Amino acid sequence: MPTSPGKAAGIAQEAVDLARRTLSAFMAEHANLDRIETVGGMLAERFEAGNKALICGNGGSVCDAMHFAEELTGRFRNDRRPLPAIACTDAGHITCVANDYGFEDVFARWVEALGNKGDVLIALSTSGDSRNVLCAVAEARAKGMTTVALLGKYGGLLRGQADHEWIIRPPEGVSEFHSDRIQEVHMLVLHTIIEVVERRLFPENYAS
Repeated sequence: MPTSPGKAAGIAQEAVDLARRTLSAFMAEHANLDRIETVGGMLAERFEAGNKALICGNGGSVCDAMHFAEELTGRFRNDRRPLPAIACTDAGHITCVANDYGFEDVFARWVEALGNKGDVLIALSTSGDSRNVLCAVAEARAKGMTTVALLGKYGGLLRGQADHEWIIRPPEGVSEFHSDRIQEVHMLVLHTIIEVVERRLFPENYAS
């Protein structure tokens, strides 16, 4: 039987309210906003120095990684030169490494192949327990890269493993907390990092 309009509106209200509460809890920790400024400024400096960003994640997180990369290599707000960012989405690499070595190595070998000292790895995991992301962070640190993690819930195994991290926690009193609400805040963080980068490198694009 189809859901009644009133019932649907109630579902929408509940979902949007949880999204609002999740964002409010994130913003209440002022260090989260300060960290966006710090990471964005660091990334701008690395781009100016000739370094690049590598981004990895699984499922919805790899879609966010692609989105972040294309905003840098393509266009965000206004025209400017492209910035070097690569998301790990190559099907040949992923299936080769998963088949020959194991799925937990797909990102680490990619970092080993493409990462250099001074580059930045941005790692996305809503659970914080993705073994392949954990291995990528370890490889990046071994290569002298700066590591940035966007995590969820309570951070999982990745908590404390990166140089900079955000953990999107459930609002107070919420016991059932899923990846969709976490990914919404992850994308906001990534978009805001890009704006910080652009304002540092291309201030003329934001002149009033």
